[in-house]
Amino acid sequence: MKKIMVVLMVCLMVLNGCTKDNTQDYTKVSNQTYLLGTLVKVTVYGKDVSKEVFNGAFDIIKNIEATVSKNEDNSEVSQINKGQEISLSESTYKIIEKGLYYSQVSKGKFDITIAPLVNLWGIGTKNAKVPSHEEIQEAIKKINYKHITLDQKTNKIQIHQPIELDLGAIAKGYVADEVSAYLMEHNMGHAIINLGGNILTVGEKPDGSSWKIGIQNPFDARGTKLGVVTIGQKSVVTSGIYERYLEEGDKQYHHILDPFTGYPVENELASVSIISNLSIDGDGLSTVVFSMGLEEGFDFIEGLDEVDAIFVTKDKEVYLTSGADEIFMLTHEDFKKKQMKK
Repeated sequence: MKKIMVVLMVCLMVLNGCTKDNTQDYTKVSNQTYLLGTLVKVTVYGKDVSKEVFNGAFDIIKNIEATVSKNEDNSEVSQINKGQEISLSESTYKIIEKGLYYSQVSKGKFDITIAPLVNLWGIGTKNAKVPSHEEIQEAIKKINYKHITLDQKTNKIQIHQPIELDLGAIAKGYVADEVSAYLMEHNMGHAIINLGGNILTVGEKPDGSSWKIGIQNPFDARGTKLGVVTIGQKSVVTSGIYERYLEEGDKQYHHILDPFTGYPVENELASVSIISNLSIDGDGLSTVVFSMGLEEGFDFIEGLDEVDAIFVTKDKEVYLTSGADEIFMLTHEDFKKKQMKK
């Protein structure tokens, strides 16, 4: 579901690198490539950072993409979408398992079987269009995460009615977590992983201080921030109406689709940023709470441990959950911090 006119905006910007005191011991090395339908950038601060470190990180991304992309003919997801009940690789199993969890807790507002609707709109592709009401209703009938069961003993997926998976709203988070684990295993303890706006920091900065991550202004050009979060090892993931969209006439249709109406989610939100320990949770939750809307989404996040959120409304109001209020600084004068009414 996640993340057109292929204006794929990187919604978060890394603001600080190493301090001058550390440049003698640590070298900042970055490498980037195009994977997962976006620009992937890995930045490592270390000693003797080799090319092989980046090759290994990108290989992880390529391998997972090859198994979970619905656009890859031989991927596991493509086989599932053709009706095959297959044994899943560890990565595909974990992504579907987490996707089903968020489908359940959101009561279907987030649904990993949304592929028929995503394919119909085609947002982000050359075939993007506004479908007819009849086409949308037909697509909705095919969406239901309850038609999937996972067998933990055999790692098999069982399909009870024809479905089509789209793991785009959660797979990037899993990938980021896997790259983070890989870097730490190779003693690269200070790094930033940027998967097209999904940011995951590894460790702290080399001098022991926190990272400062900019939050994208959803109403302005890429790289224009509305504020900054100060974090240690954390994930920051944003979903917003500006990331990918389709314009027809004087109306703009964003990419976050409602499985119940078949149209882009309509509420007061322009973006939601999730701050969490694991990027897979941030990825799933950013879509879940955006679909819930401000009040329901805010209460939902406040009920979770070690997860916080920054809600930005179309009226340029910023609402912060209790933990986010401690680490976020608003820097743009056009926006105003507001308190949720109790």
